[in-house]
Amino acid sequence: MSMGIPPLRKGRRIEGISAVLLPFRVDGTADMVAYGNLLERTWAAGLTPAVNMDTGYANLLRPKERRDILGMVGSAARGRRFVAGAYIEGQDGDASMLYRRECSAIACNGGVPILFPASATGDLPGTELVALFRSIASEVDEFLGFELGRMFVPFGRIWDLETFRALMAIPQLKGAKHSSLSRGLEWERLALRDAERPEFKVYTGNDLAIDMIQWGSDYLLGLSAFHPEAFAARDRLWEAGDVRFHELNDWLQYLGMVAFRAPVPAYKHSCAQFLHLRGLIPSPEPHVRNPRRPDTDMALLEPMLRRLDDLVAASTPL
Repeated sequence: MSMGIPPLRKGRRIEGISAVLLPFRVDGTADMVAYGNLLERTWAAGLTPAVNMDTGYANLLRPKERRDILGMVGSAARGRRFVAGAYIEGQDGDASMLYRRECSAIACNGGVPILFPASATGDLPGTELVALFRSIASEVDEFLGFELGRMFVPFGRIWDLETFRALMAIPQLKGAKHSSLSRGLEWERLALRDAERPEFKVYTGNDLAIDMIQWGSDYLLGLSAFHPEAFAARDRLWEAGDVRFHELNDWLQYLGMVAFRAPVPAYKHSCAQFLHLRGLIPSPEPHVRNPRRPDTDMALLEPMLRRLDDLVAASTPL
């Protein structure tokens, strides 16, 4: 049952978490130097990087590759906050044990774990999923949940509202990313959060409705990997009550509509094309197993990049 649309939260400070693209060279190898530079740009923009996420090809990397990335990010962080995906898909063993192992490794490297959905938990009844989360909470001080629609990965799962309510009652679970691409489902979660645990974070993962922050969502997005500086500028304008928020948000959403069109996973190639146009990565290539965009998209992305750069430059306080 719908709980209605929450009120607008004007002047609110937004918490932005930005997934970081893992760039690839023309020969198909990961470009870790470029990746490190993207991490630094994300921190410098005032956003929290999220690694080993969908934007970082978590589902296409081997466990050792994810561990190596986690170790590299942990060393680069130097105490700065970052979020990392606890990814267990394709691993053998008890799901609770696997998640606890992943969370422990992330915490030991200084990160905040976010639990990727998995086939092993996809069909669990809500009560059993809550019990699994509680078992993880017994061993970590802070972690995040992750609702991911199956348009992103075939093992994604969106919780029913009662399961969300029960998970929200776990103190160590500080928030959850919601990636159903449905405003209605996210508004329901915001209304329930506001009524029962106001400090709980609902991180929108809706790259087709990035204005969900107006109703009280924070965000953990792949789209922000394209231009963290533009998202940070947009967030500051919202907090300041500056009408320039709307034009900057509109252009970011225009970019999102182009990048996240079907097939949705190809947005990562769009991101590589965009970052290449920005001069931030040497190659516009995606992971070799990721769906591709046509090369003609570069001509579509370039004027959006120019307009966003202009709007960011003009976003200083009046």
